[in-house]
Amino acid sequence: MATTYSISDLAQEFDLTPRAMRFYEDMGLLQPERSGPGGRVRVYSNRDRARLKLTLRAKRLGLSLNEAKELIEMYDSPRDTGPQLRKYLQVLVGHRAQLEAQRAELDATLAEIAEQEKEARKLLARQQPGRTRRAAL
Repeated sequence: MATTYSISDLAQEFDLTPRAMRFYEDMGLLQPERSGPGGRVRVYSNRDRARLKLTLRAKRLGLSLNEAKELIEMYDSPRDTGPQLRKYLQVLVGHRAQLEAQRAELDATLAEIAEQEKEARKLLARQQPGRTRRAAL
């Protein structure tokens, strides 16, 4: 018999809210079976659990949910993993470039802040006690 999970089981395991789980379902990332009166009870499979784990990993890597879905769905396709791996690498390379550009911007901003702090300290040190002068920044 296959292992199944409730929405609260997976939400607790992955530290998510049931609302987040329903959102991932609405996005097509999860496809639980329905049971109970009116199909209101969601029953998740091992496949759903694996897809949720991959979705959360993709989010940690900075991928959008649409990118995560596209990659995860590629793994549901035929056994040739070459196209999936090439696409995954392409996405990772793109995100790495984006993050490195952001880091370069942050480094430049931090350098500018350090320079402004240095200038402000110099101006402050030149002021004599009891006198106030306005410094043009």
